[in-house]
Amino acid sequence: MPSSAFQTTLTSAYHEGFISVGTNIEPEQHYADVLAILNRECILLASSSVIRTSPVGYQYQPDFLNAALLVRTPLEYDAFRAYLKEVENRLGRVRGPIKSGPRTMDLDIVAWDGEVVDEGYYQYDYVRGPVDEVLAATGRVLTTQN
Repeated sequence: MPSSAFQTTLTSAYHEGFISVGTNIEPEQHYADVLAILNRECILLASSSVIRTSPVGYQYQPDFLNAALLVRTPLEYDAFRAYLKEVENRLGRVRGPIKSGPRTMDLDIVAWDGEVVDEGYYQYDYVRGPVDEVLAATGRVLTTQN
């Protein structure tokens, strides 16, 4: 097989995902930890600046650190989503009665293979701003779901 055909086959087996990252329990440490994990277990292509934001919903908690990451993975969407939940668990995520309450780590897929899959991109500046920063830095564009 010619090397160019092999490269096309290899590249097409991978997916790219934009991940929204949020943390407000020991946020600096947990953000560093998630970067290390995803860099080791995926292909981390780019990351946005980290921003500090006020909580949305439940207000009686510390501010959040938010960012966006662009990763490449051989996993399909559902498997990658499950993987991110497992990473959250590894970082001590406890899912309590307050959905918008404090958390060690929140990882959400915002876009998958160039298509927006999370309405949070349109609803929240703390999601859209970091994703748009990575888009500008990498020259990628997103399309909306049909």
